[in-house]
Amino acid sequence: MPKVIHFEFPAVDPQRAIAFYASAFGWECTDYTGSAEYWVAQCGDTKEPGINGAIMARRGEGQPVVTILNVPSVEEACAAVVAAGGVIVVPRFEIPGLGFKAYFKDTEGNIVGMAELPGGDI
Repeated sequence: MPKVIHFEFPAVDPQRAIAFYASAFGWECTDYTGSAEYWVAQCGDTKEPGINGAIMARRGEGQPVVTILNVPSVEEACAAVVAAGGVIVVPRFEIPGLGFKAYFKDTEGNIVGMAELPGGDI
């Protein structure tokens, strides 16, 4: 059964958001891609329950906060989403060195991500 493993917070000013979460909660963010668009957020001790996430450059007005589900196959999960009445909004794409992701809209209009990670984690 797919489990939420990651979140993505879009930010108009990613450096401001990174500073806010570092100051308020002690999060540590690392530039993941080197492109100044995506920073992985370490959100606590790895021994604590919970997930880590990312702060990313906002790509458009109204871009939502997204949760990411871990799935065995993004391709099969996309087919299941469509069969259940959802819509694929970003088709399957590769995350170099990690696996694959896609984004869908559920029947209630929520945008959710899916990740196929043979190595285990984002």
